[in-house]
Amino acid sequence: MQLYQRDAIESAVTIDAAALEAVEGAFAALGRGDVVQPPILSMAIEESNGEVDVKTAHIRGGERFAIKVSPGFFDNPKIGLPSLNGLMMVFSAKTGLVDAVLFDEGYLTAVRTALAGALASKHLSREESRRVAVLGAGEQAELQVRALQLVRDIDTVDVWARSRESAEAYAERVRGLGLSVNVHATVREACEQADIIVTATPSREPILTAQDLPDGVHVTAMGSDSPDKRELDEEVMIRADAFVCDTRAQSETNGELKAFARRPASAAPGSGSGGGSAGFGADGKPPFKVYELGRVIAENQRLRVSAASITVCDLTGTGVQDTAIASFALARLS
Repeated sequence: MQLYQRDAIESAVTIDAAALEAVEGAFAALGRGDVVQPPILSMAIEESNGEVDVKTAHIRGGERFAIKVSPGFFDNPKIGLPSLNGLMMVFSAKTGLVDAVLFDEGYLTAVRTALAGALASKHLSREESRRVAVLGAGEQAELQVRALQLVRDIDTVDVWARSRESAEAYAERVRGLGLSVNVHATVREACEQADIIVTATPSREPILTAQDLPDGVHVTAMGSDSPDKRELDEEVMIRADAFVCDTRAQSETNGELKAFARRPASAAPGSGSGGGSAGFGADGKPPFKVYELGRVIAENQRLRVSAASITVCDLTGTGVQDTAIASFALARLS
């Protein structure tokens, strides 16, 4: 068994075309039904403002599978510690023996999340997309742009964040990627010329509305990964010509689809106000077809029917991504 520390892992694995291909292959396997992927195991540690998520998956025929443990203790910055951490344990799929432990401190999760965002844009955005609006100014907001450069010729970034200071600091970092970056005071201003919108925040309330969407835009929402987070107003998804998620089950519990599962028909937008129902069913399900990214990739589905089509992809993070990036990392480290 090998133990690898973060420095070695960062040297071996970057946001590059080979890593993108590994994660894309994992999504395609998921779409073909070639993956065993149990639900996320989540545990709250309320007295320390913490939570722990465990994700895993096995790609049939794969040499290895990974189990990821991802703690988040959100008061840690007050005592000089990072809020996110974690590791990945990699096992032989033939013997069950441990091949390696990747003590990546959450680095591989950040990489595979960014690559998933790039894949959403590769398969859903217009090929000529050049301008991306980013809502958020943290690490993932930056990594999403770096990954997007693998699939689209991005030249301009428009950023909004709740903290102007954070947005300005983000702009300076992203300009280092050779991009033009504009800081905006409102979400609407940031999005009005966007080809692609990326939401990368820990928001607990919707920050993007249907009125913020220009024709032809693609939206990748990746901040809502737990039951108490939300980034998209329901009308964003209703207005979209195609709504895609990494897995429907996770989107309904942790992602953006939970907005519909939790609201009865009587609470539909517009009901009782003269505005007309948005189409919520009596069972609380969304009034539109839900696609999954793995099947979109595996079947080469073309969901963008015109230049004005609006597409939305909700990413909650899947165990198959973790197995893919861990196996990829171990192959490079070995």
